[in-house]
Amino acid sequence: MSLYATANQTVGPYLHIGLTWLNRSQIAGKGVPGERVAIQGRLLDGDGEPVNDGLIEIWQANAAGRYAHPEDTQKKALDKGFRGFGRIPTDSRGAFRFSTVKPGRVPGPGGKVQAPHLVVAVFMRGLLKHLATRIYFPDDPANREDALLKLVPPERRGTLIARRRSRGTLEWNVVLQGKNETVFFDF
Repeated sequence: MSLYATANQTVGPYLHIGLTWLNRSQIAGKGVPGERVAIQGRLLDGDGEPVNDGLIEIWQANAAGRYAHPEDTQKKALDKGFRGFGRIPTDSRGAFRFSTVKPGRVPGPGGKVQAPHLVVAVFMRGLLKHLATRIYFPDDPANREDALLKLVPPERRGTLIARRRSRGTLEWNVVLQGKNETVFFDF
């Protein structure tokens, strides 16, 4: 039996590095417990122009407040069909949309509980390192107690809180520069 050598390549078709789940906009499948919510928005540059080749990534806990991650050792249930992670490229209008459930509160620094939120990473041309931010839910009383949100000046907090568009749909835009620049964190 003779063997044939495979092609000398660093990536694909045999080895895939990087964005293997490029279009994963559904974070929580059907039947996952919790309040269903769609998060939609746009990635905009400092002039308000769409960034049509960005990538938005979201990480979140389930409705019970548990992450689908091996380092989350809480004794809370982890739902079948809950991925806890989504990644989607922006379209020609800079738009993105995720389908999920509202996360529960999770433990934070100093033993305090954090308000429900989504962790967001923004990738795009010209960035050597991704930008990190969060999406908080409008009118959630826990926002007043969230230690990280309280560190943001009151006049800037609105860049982290989604706006209700309709029942079950929230809107949140990422603005990269300028007067309404989204607050980014150095995680």
